[in-house]
Amino acid sequence: MEAEPHSRWRGLSRRAFGALWALAAASALVGCAGTGRPGGDPLPSWNEGPAKTAIVNFVGDATREGGPGYVPPAERIATFDNDGTLWSEQPLYFQFLFMIDQVKSKAAQHPEWQRNPAFRPLMAGDHQALAAVGERPLMELLVAANSGMTVDAYDEAIRAWLATARHPKFQRPYTELVYQPQLELLDYLRANGFKTYIVSGGTIDFMRPWVMKAYGIPPEQVIGSSQLIRYELQGGKPVLLREPKLDFVDDGPGKPVGIYRNIGRRPVLAFGNSDGDLQMLQYTAGGPGARMALIVHHDDADREFAYDRNSRIGKLDKALDEAQARGWTVVSMKRDWKTVFPPSK
Repeated sequence: MEAEPHSRWRGLSRRAFGALWALAAASALVGCAGTGRPGGDPLPSWNEGPAKTAIVNFVGDATREGGPGYVPPAERIATFDNDGTLWSEQPLYFQFLFMIDQVKSKAAQHPEWQRNPAFRPLMAGDHQALAAVGERPLMELLVAANSGMTVDAYDEAIRAWLATARHPKFQRPYTELVYQPQLELLDYLRANGFKTYIVSGGTIDFMRPWVMKAYGIPPEQVIGSSQLIRYELQGGKPVLLREPKLDFVDDGPGKPVGIYRNIGRRPVLAFGNSDGDLQMLQYTAGGPGARMALIVHHDDADREFAYDRNSRIGKLDKALDEAQARGWTVVSMKRDWKTVFPPSK
């Protein structure tokens, strides 16, 4: 059930997308995180069914002191992938779209970029020609446009872009394309003593400016890929500068490593949507005691997108097979969610 909303990017290799995504993910001023609903349905945007029942039962068991599924408060760690799990990711990772726009907005100040063979097709939106050029020139161009500035300047650029950019299909700000059912789940978990973290292949500096407003997750609870940062004095003022080199890739097998380095505890609940989340789900489910691993299956072409095994963005293949073999909870966007996005502002 492949909708191929990203078909115009067909031709770039999976390795190219992986490398590009190691330098990408999303950010800015987002809508509102949900609120707790004491005494009522904690997940009103979830349809009744096995997925919702499994979540409610897990949380109930985890908080029932003396029960077999009890999880002490200090161990109630829940990790969520961001792209495709907490907000949309098609037709291209939103941070990647931002990085492309950085090239376009700075091109006039960098005539030397015209010597790069990826420059003209990128500026023209000729994705077929861009794919023919190869990934290295494109990577060099993107890195150049997204490095060399202070972290504060980059933060401002992210916020400015997200304040004006609109999604090509929904014509809404990218930060409105968060998933309403997931906002409710985050609230529900926190109301029951869970600490919620983002564990994403996107970069931490791209996510940190907006995740608190979007999800109620503070920036110190964001784990992601990172570029090298250099400290120096400029005119006697201390600044942090972005270097054109990756420091850590928080995707695939990097996710459990990032969790270990930054949290120091194994999650008891993990939620992803793609093969890039497989190792985080395995790491979570492989611990002792009560555990829950969940996957969002994008199977709703009408309200969002439909894609899985053959997608270049958010490919869900091996993780789907493992979920079925191990009894992990697969959440159908089409069947399990009453609504996908919050109401438009």
